[in-house]
Amino acid sequence: MALATERTGAVSLDAVRAAARGLEGVAVSTPTLEVPSVSSRVGVPVALKCEHLQPTGAFKIRGAHTAIARVALAGEVSGVVAHSSGNHGQAVAYAARSFGLRAVIVMPASTPAIKVEGVRRYGGEVVLAGATRSAEQQRKAEQLSLEQGLAMIPPYDHPDIIAGQGTCGLEILEQRPDVETILVPVSGGGLIAGICVAVAALKPRVRVIGVEPEGAAKLSAALAAGEPRTLERTASMADGLLARSVGEITFPILRTVVREAVRVSEDDIAAAVRLLHREAGLSVEPSGAVATAALLAGHVRPTGPTVAVLSGGNVDPELFQRLVRA
Repeated sequence: MALATERTGAVSLDAVRAAARGLEGVAVSTPTLEVPSVSSRVGVPVALKCEHLQPTGAFKIRGAHTAIARVALAGEVSGVVAHSSGNHGQAVAYAARSFGLRAVIVMPASTPAIKVEGVRRYGGEVVLAGATRSAEQQRKAEQLSLEQGLAMIPPYDHPDIIAGQGTCGLEILEQRPDVETILVPVSGGGLIAGICVAVAALKPRVRVIGVEPEGAAKLSAALAAGEPRTLERTASMADGLLARSVGEITFPILRTVVREAVRVSEDDIAAAVRLLHREAGLSVEPSGAVATAALLAGHVRPTGPTVAVLSGGNVDPELFQRLVRA
């Protein structure tokens, strides 16, 4: 499913298209919603790619199902394991259940309860390791994989994951053929790398911009260095974007298209969550709102039709109420 190409390294357009076929009836072809008040503030037509409407509340189902389908087809394991701060774990549990596979999800103790409960709701087993997002979760997942014979499903740094996330890019280009700029939230880079595969093959003039919290600017560091750099620590209310480094596989793919990363403040993120709720009736988690935040705060000034990806909606209810009532 993941084929090599010269332009995009480990993942080809054919791989993304194959993933799209495999996701039929599983992932939603989410709408690109125009919110007039957002477009008027930005000064160009802006459409929001509503990935918070996926069955598990985030884009992660695209990659998780694609990767687990490969594992299930091989038929060599009885289960899968993943490390996650929330949305990837929920997607893995959801996809594994559909294939009759056991799912073990290693999560930091600081994971919002709504995301832990989501994993369990989809039949996943939760193992807590480490107080906050760190390498400890990956080490524990690798240990469980070896001890229990579980297939590892990485959160972003794997060709099947990237191919699955790339289906979001295919949909954007199909739904908004006039798009000139796409803004994408960035953690480990699986989503933006997948979108870049589609853009590089189908519309290479599109400007793709990564957006990340000021307290987790790992893509900015990688672009400056020309290779992934590991941050000492990350911190933000955008708990889904706290990877300390972009991936070794994702970065060579995304850098073929991405030339810039934009950082948003906590106030920027809060303002975007609030506006999306008040003016569009959308419940989007802070991680999912960062692309919109970059536009509303004026950190990006596009000159033509623009798409901002709303990557997820699994927000802690108490945090959400604090943000929208401010």
